[in-house]
Amino acid sequence: MNAASALPAVESDAGPHYLPLHKVFSVGLGNALEFYDFFAFSYFAIQIGHTFFPASLTAHGLLFSLASFAVGSITRPLGGIIIGRYGDRVGRKPAMLWSFGLMGIGLFGLALTPSYAQIGAAAPVLLLLFRLIQGVGVGGEVGPTTAFLIEAAPPNRRGLYGSLQYGSQYFAVILSGFVGFLLSAYLSPDQLDSWGWRVAFLLGTIVVPIGLYIRRTLPETLHTSVVDNHVSASVALSPRLIVPALAMLTAMTMSGYTVSYMITYVQDTLRLSANSAFGAPFVEGLSYMCVAAVSGSLSDRFGRVPIMRIGLGLLLVAALPCYLAMARWPSAFVVYGATATLSGLGALWCNPALVSIVESLPARERARAFGLLYSLATTIFGGCTQFMLKWLIDVTRSPLAPAWYLAGSLGLAGCAMLWVSESAPCARLSRRSAEE
Repeated sequence: MNAASALPAVESDAGPHYLPLHKVFSVGLGNALEFYDFFAFSYFAIQIGHTFFPASLTAHGLLFSLASFAVGSITRPLGGIIIGRYGDRVGRKPAMLWSFGLMGIGLFGLALTPSYAQIGAAAPVLLLLFRLIQGVGVGGEVGPTTAFLIEAAPPNRRGLYGSLQYGSQYFAVILSGFVGFLLSAYLSPDQLDSWGWRVAFLLGTIVVPIGLYIRRTLPETLHTSVVDNHVSASVALSPRLIVPALAMLTAMTMSGYTVSYMITYVQDTLRLSANSAFGAPFVEGLSYMCVAAVSGSLSDRFGRVPIMRIGLGLLLVAALPCYLAMARWPSAFVVYGATATLSGLGALWCNPALVSIVESLPARERARAFGLLYSLATTIFGGCTQFMLKWLIDVTRSPLAPAWYLAGSLGLAGCAMLWVSESAPCARLSRRSAEE
């Protein structure tokens, strides 16, 4: 008897409401479209800094731009609370529509905001306003979409279905990186500064109607309660559940943003060309997507805890050698190899950790609780990571600063994992059978 058959699914009059994987891909696609502009802001941080801050501050334009990126995370908890609660009370689907619409407003507004040279101090003010709107959208996005993915999955495939959350985000990495690569290849640095980066954001607005249409066609999972009741129905939110979850999510965002900083690191620290730098997101996204699906399947078979611990250990060992190699032999080939290694090992531990957190939360509070925890993690550390990396590199004058920052985040995750209980149905059934 397998895990899916041993754990009874809640049924409605129409029978079980598990969705085939190809239907759930539409959630991943919408999620990717939503995160496209969030990553694009990071990739064009240098150009955005030149656009929205005065020439007298050019030397610090990147720091101001990265600070603006961090400010966008301040409203994430607000989105997690409001939209997440809406998703728990009304439905996952309407909550996903609201979050997507807010991201579209922020994306369109940012693309059309005039430069500092045109409207003066109003430019950075509008930049911050639209970043705050985007923060609400992203904060409200993660809880309902992740809850939907877990609830739509058969119990023995939650790891694979859950991999679409991070996998779709890294599809956005590839997409935004591809746009950046083309723009940097065919435009001069002056053109990229003046209007090229805006093209990337306007391209993102084209897909907003598509994303809204996709999400309107989805079924609702909240009222059918497609969850494993052995895991979540009797579980209440408690410090023993919340504290390790928040610590792991903090470590996930810190390590993820450290690797995503590569495109800025390559240009600003290693002094390689923008064209070489924009190849890194391809490698990062492709590596993460492939390994996320594998790690999800492995965690379905062998359990979440062993897979996340193995992945975290391997990444901790590989972090310093990767940055040493880039600092000593700064070239596109070495950068891409290091990026693939760091991203792939990140996926190996992050994906089962995320699924473990979500499937352990009570269904009646899942969207709000996870959205709030995720938003708090990104607000406290994740959104500030790239600013901190730039500051640490400047202060220490060492290109290895990101490696130590990454190691610190992994140490935090390792401590949190000591308190995590196994949540995968296969592992719990195996343990139960052995005890019997």
